[in-house]
Amino acid sequence: MTVVLALLALSALVALVVSGPLTRGAALQAEAEADDRRAELEAAKEAKYRELADAQLDYKLGKVSVADHQATERELQAQAVQILRELDDLR
Repeated sequence: MTVVLALLALSALVALVVSGPLTRGAALQAEAEADDRRAELEAAKEAKYRELADAQLDYKLGKVSVADHQATERELQAQAVQILRELDDLR
C-alpha cells in the first residue's frame, strides 16, 4: 500500500515537472502577444496624433473649410480615444 502511494506521488511529481515548461511557454507566448499589441497600438497612437496635427495645419493653411475641419477633427479624436482605451485595457 505504501509503495502504491509513493508511486502515485512520484507520478504526480513527474507530471508537474514535465508540464511546467509547457505552462510557462504558454504564459510567455501570451506576454509576447500583449507586448506586440501594445507596440502596435503605440504606433497607431503616434500616427493618429500626426494625422490630427496635419489636419490642423491643413485648416490653418486654408485647404479645408471650417465644417470639414471640424468633422475630420471629431473623427480623428474619436479614433485616438479608442486607441487610448485599448492601451489602457492592456495595462
